[in-house]
Amino acid sequence: MHPPPPAAAAMDFSQNSLFGYMEDLQELTIIERPVRRSLKTPEEIERLTVDEDLSDIERAVYLLSAGQDIQGTSVIANLPFLMRQNPAETLRRVLPKVREVLHVAGVEMQLTAAVSFLTILQEESVSIHTYAHSFLQVILLHLEHRDAGVSNAWLETLLSVIEVLPKETLRHEILNPLVSKAQLSQTVQSRLVSCKILGKLTNKFDAHTIKREVLPLVKSLCQDVEYEVRSCMCRQLENIAQGIGTELTKSVVLPELIELSRDEGSSVRLAAFETLVNLLDVFDTDDRSQTILPLVKSFCEKSFKADESILISLSFHLGKLCHGLYGIFTPDQHLRFLEFYKKLCTLGLQQENGHNENQIPPQILEQEKKYISVRKNCAYNFPAMIVFVDPKNFHMELYSTFFCLCHDPEVPVRYTIAICFYEVSKLLNSGVYLIHKELITLLQDESLEVLDALIDHLPEILELMSTGGESSIQENKLSSLPDLIPALTAAEQRAAASLKWRTHEKLLQKYACLPHIISSDQIYYRFLQRMFTIMMTNNVLPVQKAASRTLCIFLRYNRKQEQRHEVIQKLIEQLGQGKSYWNRLRFLDTCEFIIEIFSKSFFCKYFFLPAIELTHDPVANVRMKLCYLLPKVKSTLKIPADKHLLQQLEMCVRKLLCQEKDKDVLAIVKRTVLELDRMEMSMDAFQKKFYEKDLLDQEKEREELLLMEMEQLEKEKQQNDGRPMSDKTFEKKRRDTKTPTTLPKSIPISVPGPSGTSTPSTSKEIKKSKLIRSQSFNNQAFHAKYGNLDKCPSKSSTAGYTPSVSGLGKTSVISLTDDSFRARSASSVPTSFSPSPSLPSTSRGAGNSADPKSSGSKDAQPRKAPLKSRKSNP
Repeated sequence: MHPPPPAAAAMDFSQNSLFGYMEDLQELTIIERPVRRSLKTPEEIERLTVDEDLSDIERAVYLLSAGQDIQGTSVIANLPFLMRQNPAETLRRVLPKVREVLHVAGVEMQLTAAVSFLTILQEESVSIHTYAHSFLQVILLHLEHRDAGVSNAWLETLLSVIEVLPKETLRHEILNPLVSKAQLSQTVQSRLVSCKILGKLTNKFDAHTIKREVLPLVKSLCQDVEYEVRSCMCRQLENIAQGIGTELTKSVVLPELIELSRDEGSSVRLAAFETLVNLLDVFDTDDRSQTILPLVKSFCEKSFKADESILISLSFHLGKLCHGLYGIFTPDQHLRFLEFYKKLCTLGLQQENGHNENQIPPQILEQEKKYISVRKNCAYNFPAMIVFVDPKNFHMELYSTFFCLCHDPEVPVRYTIAICFYEVSKLLNSGVYLIHKELITLLQDESLEVLDALIDHLPEILELMSTGGESSIQENKLSSLPDLIPALTAAEQRAAASLKWRTHEKLLQKYACLPHIISSDQIYYRFLQRMFTIMMTNNVLPVQKAASRTLCIFLRYNRKQEQRHEVIQKLIEQLGQGKSYWNRLRFLDTCEFIIEIFSKSFFCKYFFLPAIELTHDPVANVRMKLCYLLPKVKSTLKIPADKHLLQQLEMCVRKLLCQEKDKDVLAIVKRTVLELDRMEMSMDAFQKKFYEKDLLDQEKEREELLLMEMEQLEKEKQQNDGRPMSDKTFEKKRRDTKTPTTLPKSIPISVPGPSGTSTPSTSKEIKKSKLIRSQSFNNQAFHAKYGNLDKCPSKSSTAGYTPSVSGLGKTSVISLTDDSFRARSASSVPTSFSPSPSLPSTSRGAGNSADPKSSGSKDAQPRKAPLKSRKSNP
């Protein structure tokens, strides 16, 4: 029983209330009317019914003859299918009916026919000769349809047909009739169609035929009495110039363009200007300096007095114009064009008014929109203008303009300059430090669209910022940019607070470049905990995964053992053993990223046992996700060093097979078992089939060992010198030391091996060598990899590594099949890398058994499982 409504609001029989009820009822009646009208009477249903025994061809003929318009349209839309199935019968029986219907067809059927004819041409259902014989006349017949949309649709089909028709057919069927269609006695629509056809025909005939038969028509249409025809023909002159060659262009096309550029119609002058700009490469220096430059100069001077649409086009083509005329400007002309560009960049910003937007006249609002378009185009052309003034003169000539564009009050302008920011940074090169503040400004922009545009190339921009600068003496140019880290964190928080999760996801992915840009401590204290928070609290799965992957990359390049262990412990305790099943699912995602980014030994040492312990998870979705991950988990093992881990894996899979009660999970377990059985185990020694993968894994493991050596040696240096070694010093030395990037094809390689000849007298040299390698590792390895971490390892990234000595005085050259080679044995791991007691460690060579209590919590979870309905084992 529902509780009775309050007395005050129970019933209101006032006159106003009754009128309100009547209006609601009328609205309901209006909503229902279309439903009633859409119902068909028995007579209508009878007319729409077709005999099911008819073939496709017979049904098409019947519907075109006696059916309704909607049925005829359906047949025409199905015409390409009929041509594929039975072209001969379709051409003989169906196409004649289509011709008859199109004479009286409506707009929808005409548009459908144009698309179907084009599809038949593209699918090559019949030969070109047959197509021209059967379809071309139908297309030509409907070119001048009274509806502009239908006419354009048929014209697009014809222009595609012209590309494949033979010359003789083009001459007789199209070019010859075009002479009469282009006359002044014909309609404007006919002459407009003729202009576009002429532009397409030029590339199909030789220069002699074009000069004799085509160019007279072109000249005639350029001098047409209607400005629409002159403008349309002017825009086709670019295609015509490409077909007739340089000489005819200079003698025929250029004079017409000069005359059209002085036309009384603004649209004609605009078309002439844009065509001249697009044809700059065709003309020589004399033509550019003596003919084109004066025209362009006059056009620019008159643009402010003309319609704003001309300014929009001029601002859009200004970069191409300055590039095409570069080298023929006098210093005075160069300065004038630069000042003209600067004036366009601030167009509309000088107008100050205190009126409310609702009080501004519509024509003023429209004018302001055009001014915004002009400034947006100026932002688009800014990189070209840097080239125009020379990057060395950027600060003096263009910095103030760049500042204005980055602080423009309109979002489209700032969005465009954000897109161009990377190109500007590349052009400035060592002068990139000049735009540090503008980078911060755009990172802090209130519009997420601007931020989204900027972060597309954020890693490359920050890389340029960190390596370029005012002086090469500086070790890291970002040290002079203290606002970068607050701007990056604020940008992420703004993206997280918005509903645009794709921007947030992209930003987190781009943060993977930070280990190469800022110090390990800065990442640890300012970014790493934030990644944890996002993984634990964000509700968008792609965002959580992006944060997880970036966190793994931060962990990969963290240079302090204590911090690494703390992160690993938090991953295991808060995610792998978390109370929420959602966190445990994210732990499995993190394990997948760790397998991809880290070495196999790292995963087996810290994450193997916590991962497989989730086979006992009470939530079916967690067990299901783990089953999908098990093949990758098994791929991290090497025999015989990891034999005990393989036994643990087999035992967990066996328990799943025997004890799993969820039918969906059990089905996946059975498929996973078959896949695991088919997998070939990797051996400690190199195998030919796993050669590249093993090499890449050895590279990863060597880099991880070097990180630990770097930390140890840094501590020793601090003790000896009494001062810390900065990340900036490491950056400089890393760039000075490069390891080979190509792998020799010879099988023997250098690997760590015992050195019986090293003496205590060389210990300092050994430590120095280790320090240099350690310092060179981080920049080189990360610089080559951080941009490609989203991709699977390719041959180019693995085939170029020659392992070097790690902590030993000599190298030993061995065969790939030498059993004595143990790249990942436990003895090669320094004691400084031993994990803290609280971390679940699986050191290779030791027969550690899984601790059944170290797996995730089995608390009941309130969240709804995304993969399937939540289930638990009893």
